[in-house]
Amino acid sequence: MKRLVWAALLISGLTGATTTAVNAQEQDTVITTTTTTKTTVKKKDMEKTFDMKHGIGINIGKKDSTGTTSSNGRFVGGITFTRVDLGYSRLVDNGSFTLSPENEFLDNRGGKTSTFSFDVAQMGYRFNQNFKIYVAGGFDWTHIRLNKNITIQKDQQQLTYVEDDVEFSKNRFSSSYLHIPLNFELRTKENNNGNRFYFVIGPEVSFLLNGKVKQISEERGKQKFTDDYRFQAFRYGGTLRFGYNGFGFFTKYYFNDMFASAPQKGLKNMSFGVTFGLN
Repeated sequence: MKRLVWAALLISGLTGATTTAVNAQEQDTVITTTTTTKTTVKKKDMEKTFDMKHGIGINIGKKDSTGTTSSNGRFVGGITFTRVDLGYSRLVDNGSFTLSPENEFLDNRGGKTSTFSFDVAQMGYRFNQNFKIYVAGGFDWTHIRLNKNITIQKDQQQLTYVEDDVEFSKNRFSSSYLHIPLNFELRTKENNNGNRFYFVIGPEVSFLLNGKVKQISEERGKQKFTDDYRFQAFRYGGTLRFGYNGFGFFTKYYFNDMFASAPQKGLKNMSFGVTFGLN
């Protein structure tokens, strides 16, 4: 719980830092006097830097262009909705995609075992037009579409299930996390159309929000249950992205076990798919 609070405070800090920067920018005015002695006040464009001499600035919700970036670099960040990842998840059982007997109950439909994530805040530093470092905050979900007619049990010391006498048309076992990635971004120079290639790599830590079981059957209708289901409270891994003009591909791998449950020791999670909003 403490880790989750610290993570929330970190995202709040990113947002607060951005808000302070924007307020400071809005208060900075330029006064011009016309020949009729009439005085007008104009706000500086939010996209411009605070200090052109030192190349320090901020970008809010728009494409992070390098066309006017100073050779000295600048700060970038703010509230965003970007790096939207949509793809598939795979369970890796001690280095194998084949589940061991202890984990066969997690047998799943690969085409419907998915992941979805996005970032909502970021703050970092651009050193030049080709390289920047930033920390971000966002959310991700992993949905395991179970093949067997089982129900994962709540409030257990280990990951436990019971077999059911009903046929589930949907039996989904999910987790949701607050994630905080630290990204190192390399990108090429913009072409004549303003597009470029991106290469992003970095570590990521995540804090569990909750686990969920969602089932649909003729006998019981639609049912939902929430619990931590022994998902790891703290998760760490790495992310790799490659793309062009805001669209690309990603892969993620988590280094610690997926569950804090002894029989599932060595069971890890990886994902891959498409990513939108690289900028």
